[in-house]
Formats: sequence, C-alpha cells, structure tokens
Amino acid sequence: MKKVSLCVPCYNEELNIPLVYEALSSEMKKLPQYEYEIIFEDNASTDSSPQILKELAKKDKRVKVILNTRNFGPSRSGKNCCFNATGDVLISVAADLQNPVSMIPTFLDYWEQGFLVVMGQKNKSKENFAKYRLRKLYYKIIQGLSDIPQISNITGFGAIDAEVYHKIYKMNEYEMSIRHLLAELGYEIKLVPYTQERRKHGKSSYNLWRSLDFSISSLIDTSYKPLRLTTIIGLICSLFSFLIGVIYFIFKILNWNDFNAGITPLILIVCFLGSVQLFFLGILGEYVTNILRKVTKREIVIEKERINFDNELCVKDDKKFS
Repeated sequence: MKKVSLCVPCYNEELNIPLVYEALSSEMKKLPQYEYEIIFEDNASTDSSPQILKELAKKDKRVKVILNTRNFGPSRSGKNCCFNATGDVLISVAADLQNPVSMIPTFLDYWEQGFLVVMGQKNKSKENFAKYRLRKLYYKIIQGLSDIPQISNITGFGAIDAEVYHKIYKMNEYEMSIRHLLAELGYEIKLVPYTQERRKHGKSSYNLWRSLDFSISSLIDTSYKPLRLTTIIGLICSLFSFLIGVIYFIFKILNWNDFNAGITPLILIVCFLGSVQLFFLGILGEYVTNILRKVTKREIVIEKERINFDNELCVKDDKKFS
C-alpha cells in the first residue's frame, strides 16, 4: 500500500492546528487505499502550539511532531519537515488552512497518472487585494529576470514524489524556495488551479519586510541579470559623465569670460553617481550574502524533540531509493 506524507510546518498556530489536523484526517479517511502520516514541524512557537501537537501525537500515532530549538524560517523548517517524511509522495499544507485540503485526491490522481510534481496554482485569492496584486507583480519580475523559466502563482502546496524531494535534499539548497528548486530541476509540473482562502485564525508572521526579503532573495537565487545590469548602467553613467564633461569644456572654451557653471551641477552629478555606486554595492552585497549562505556548512535546523518517529527510511536516506 502506498503511503502519503502530509507535511505541515507551523509557527504560533494554536487555533489552526486542531482544524488542519481534523481536515487532513477527514480527507485521508476518504482514501482508504493509502496509508498516511501527518508531520508537524513547529518553529519554536511562543503560544501553546507545542503542547497541542504533543496531545495530538499522543492521541494519534500517525501524527509525528518535530519541535525546533528556534525559528529557522518557513523555508528551512518546511524542507526539514519533508526530508523526514517516509511516504511515497509528499503533500505540503499550510497550517493556516489557506490551502484547500479538498484538492488532495486530485493531486494524488495526477501523481498516480505519472506526474512526479503536481502543484496547486493560485488563480484567485480571498486575501488582501493589495497583497495579492504585489505578489502578481513579484511573479512577473521574477519571470522576466530569471535565467530559468519559473512557474507563477505557486507556493509549496502540491504533491511531490519522494524521489524528487530526495534530489532536492542532495542539492543542499536550504534557503532557496521550493518553487525555484523545482524550476531548477526541470521536471514536468502538472498545475491544478485553485482559489486561496483567507486565514482561519490568527495573523500571519510573514509581514511586508519579510515578504520583501523573500522577494530579493528569490531574485538573487534565480538570476544573474542584476549583476549584468550594474555593468551596463555603470557604462551608461560613465559615458553620460564623460559627455557632460565634454559639453562643459566646449561651453567654457567658447564663452571663457561669460560662462559660469557654478557648483550646483557638480553637486548634483556627484550625488547622482554616489547613489548609483551605493545601489550597485547593495546588489553586490546581496550576491555575496547569498554565496556566504551556500558555502557555510550548517544544519538545516536544530531539532529539540521528535515524537512518534521510528526507524522507517525517510526522504534523506539513500537506501530508500537504491
């Protein structure tokens, strides 16, 4: 019997955890042809989430829990959750229930047809309109600048074969978003449209600043074009400055006694070039930071406690795919 791993990373979701557990359990009871496990990975929540997870794990042995020592971020904890899965196919679900779990049978149907990657694609959203439009703009920018074709309007919600996640684990790309890793691997992706729901309870910890940080990191991960743009813009600015110098020199020669340029143009040019240099240094700094993240050897997360895990082979194990 094939096994489905339902992976749910969470942080401060005390009101949503029981709901997502009931929703997933109810959905899987409709699919008796599959075994299943529900893996919650808690990112050091400051509310009662860890206690609720322990109670669920005590009541249901199919619930597995990983408690982290600190908040390692949704990308790293989400991947670690999946890397510890033992199923044949992995389905990532947001703890806030914005992903409709009713799509799980559809995902599994396409997976059974031979698609190793089946992803939900948001064609509508009930979230804040401004946030949704900004995300659409983000996807267009990434799509336009990326060196590899990217898929718009997908998150981690979908069914991915365990073998694909094993390859992702081997890449050691802990910070890079799963959507960009899938584009990098080049698998055929079956897209299933859906409408994103509002959060059931609580407030997302993913604020505007973290969204901006994620957007910049995604651009740096998927494209070298910003570096090439710095070279081109730098060349244009150099030519522009040279032309201004030549024009000022000609005017001074032709109107030696009458032409008085003053210091204002000089200040404006210096400020302009200084701003361009700082902007370019910022871009270089982002790439250097990205290099540092990739070459620094560190654990994806540090786990404080594991509950209901046994000695089954998981995604990380080579023997599972030998």
